[in-house]
Amino acid sequence: MIAALLESLEAARIFDLEQLRYAGAPSHPAHMPGFNYFLHRHHARGAAEARTSASGVVVMPEHSGTHIDALAHQAENLTLHGGIHVDDGVQTSAGFKQLGIETIDPIARRGVLLDVAGDQRLEPDYEITPTDLEQAASRAKVEIRSGDVVLVRTGYGALWSNPDQYMQAAGVSAAGSRWLIEKKVSAVGADNMAFDVTSGPRDPDLNATLPGHLLLLVRAGIPIIENLNLEQLAAAKVHEFVFVCLPLKMRGATGSPVRPIAIA
Repeated sequence: MIAALLESLEAARIFDLEQLRYAGAPSHPAHMPGFNYFLHRHHARGAAEARTSASGVVVMPEHSGTHIDALAHQAENLTLHGGIHVDDGVQTSAGFKQLGIETIDPIARRGVLLDVAGDQRLEPDYEITPTDLEQAASRAKVEIRSGDVVLVRTGYGALWSNPDQYMQAAGVSAAGSRWLIEKKVSAVGADNMAFDVTSGPRDPDLNATLPGHLLLLVRAGIPIIENLNLEQLAAAKVHEFVFVCLPLKMRGATGSPVRPIAIA
């Protein structure tokens, strides 16, 4: 069985869905200063032996670059998913006692790409509707099943090196998030900063901006993966695949950097 599995993996195509991390990469204003790396030990002359060493320090919010949101990341009226009230026993200066990122298991699921953008990037701040999602699924001839991880392509992942344009990305509307919840997906993701439209207006029904965060994380308990790179996957016209994503086990954190892959 192991030999057959390894042989099938050797024949598979593996798509790296992480965006490059570097100082100056796009970052949500709430999560500045974004990613920073500092080399603090250097290779240098005059060492006591032939071997020298270099190492650095990474400083970044957990919600920078390609990352996954823990369920503790958002609350509605100070209540987390499952009716957990935010108080001193749950939210501490060292992180959350419940629903931190360490509670999200490794993800290895059927993945589906809904390439809403297709050959043309969506308009800035466009809100993706259920009809858009249904049409993308129909074009790809894929069915969304219970437990799937659904990745939505807006086309803005190609603008990762241009933060100003990237931050104007299209996103999934509240109705689109409700459609995904009705499909009973296990996780969602997109090639934009916030899955929602980052600068979208307050939803009148929810009295909240970023309505997908409230609907998915708080009400439905569905994790969100943001800042995905879906360009190669879309170019290869791969719409169904094995999706693998491994959050770091950082106790009490509200999110984690990830390097997701698609295997097809």
